[in-house]
Amino acid sequence: MVRLPLSAAELDRGRRLGAVLRETRGARTMLDVALAAGISPETLRKIESGRIATPSFQTVAAIAGAVGLSLDQLWAEVEASTLA
Repeated sequence: MVRLPLSAAELDRGRRLGAVLRETRGARTMLDVALAAGISPETLRKIESGRIATPSFQTVAAIAGAVGLSLDQLWAEVEASTLA
């Protein structure tokens, strides 16, 4: 199976998702949030940095729950955000 390259819009949305999750995490450590979400800290780091631009729905839902955001809130913040 060949995976097509992501579009510029998909890459941008991935960076905005990561930025929102990083900001929402606040003072909590990456390790605390990753453990609460049931993922590795490395995966969380890659999502927050935009290196994983299209994480799975289950992963996004788990992280959102761990930082106290509903998926509706998360999506609204990602859509409203812009990267400087």
